Amino acid sequence: MRIIGLLLILLSIPVFIAWLRRYPRQRKWAYLGVGILPFVISAFNLDAAFVTWPAWPGYAKGIVVSLLDTLAIAILVTRRAPLKKLPFLIVFLAYLFAVALSIAVSTLPMSSFFYFFQVTRILLVFVAVASFAGDPRAIRWLRYGLALGAIFQAAATVDQRLSGVVQASGTMGHQNLLGLMLHFVTLPLLALLLAGERNKLIMLGVLAALVAVALGASRGTVGFVAIGIVLLLTLSLMRRSTAHKWKMIGLAAVAFAIVAPIAMVSFEERFTVRPVSEGSDEERLAFERAAKSMWKDHPMGVGANQYVLVANSEGYSARAGVIWNWTSRAANVHNMYLLAAAETGWPGFLTFIALLLIPTIQGLVFAFRNRRDPRGEVVLGVSVTFLILGLHSLYEWVFVVYHAQYVFAIGLGIVAGCIRQLKIEQRMRSKATKTQRSTLVKNGGDARLGAARTIY
Repeated sequence: MRIIGLLLILLSIPVFIAWLRRYPRQRKWAYLGVGILPFVISAFNLDAAFVTWPAWPGYAKGIVVSLLDTLAIAILVTRRAPLKKLPFLIVFLAYLFAVALSIAVSTLPMSSFFYFFQVTRILLVFVAVASFAGDPRAIRWLRYGLALGAIFQAAATVDQRLSGVVQASGTMGHQNLLGLMLHFVTLPLLALLLAGERNKLIMLGVLAALVAVALGASRGTVGFVAIGIVLLLTLSLMRRSTAHKWKMIGLAAVAFAIVAPIAMVSFEERFTVRPVSEGSDEERLAFERAAKSMWKDHPMGVGANQYVLVANSEGYSARAGVIWNWTSRAANVHNMYLLAAAETGWPGFLTFIALLLIPTIQGLVFAFRNRRDPRGEVVLGVSVTFLILGLHSLYEWVFVVYHAQYVFAIGLGIVAGCIRQLKIEQRMRSKATKTQRSTLVKNGGDARLGAARTIY
């Protein structure tokens, strides 16, 4: 069955390419697919593996290809010069190179190659999204896909909650992973509503994302979503205050009034079943001690996708005081920066920070320099999401799961595509202005010459 699934996934490449070339007006469905697929791949088994290690304790368990990868390839093949002057490409390649370097120091190079292959797939999705993100019509259908993905996950979490699950995780396997992915739905779509979007599907997508987060009952996720919403509303008003935005703030308050009781009930039941203890904070510190010790001993890292193996086989978890049970010893350090440092060393640590920081800064600059450009509001929403992702990563490691990296690539592609498109438009305006001036000068010269001939 694995071989059949792999063949079907690979055969989708020529099918997608033929479809996009023959029916260019139907590309909108491809853009919608890019938005929804990260949220439904696991539920419908839309991926397959060339090589799989299902018992591997790391986060990348094989050389996997999904339907989103093949769709991204088809979009790239049917677009013109998708890599030309693409923002953030160099920093992404730098992070990919750091991951590649870690293969050389890994005790099991194949397992580290799994993650290298995964990041390469994410790069394809990023470039594919950036290739069409400058087109507002294309972005509209991408947004619809994200909204539908959130609605699908909200329905799954509601079903789980009604079945007695205290911390609903949808189809993503863990509530923290789902919550982090929904950052890239809640904040960008809310930014669209602030910009004047009145589409009911977008509104429902934001509400569905909030409901799914509330039913997940993750303190970190709920807290960071709240911080992100407040920050986005504040920056949006600073960028450009309008009556519509104040109206949306009122609606946001209503949505909060709806979702807050759901979250409170979820937290109450969660902590009734499993009370919060000081030991959980101590265990987090133990993980961090293990990761820091590993980084100190291995400045170039121990190899991507190797943390759990090395932490146990070389005694780092034991010396740091990590509890001896399967759940703790099979987990990664709950800090993405320390995980990157321990596995990929200084190169991975620095390039990972750059991969989050540079798009955040450039996105905010773009949004505030182009206050009347509607694209600025969209980019502002994604930039705030990057900032929240950076903060959330201080307490969570699930960014390295490819589903989370897919939505990151979509957000990165939106910002890069909008920045590139604006530069193209500015060059075209500049060229048109120079042409007009040249024409005026030439016409003026011809007029003076004609006058001189008349006088002669």
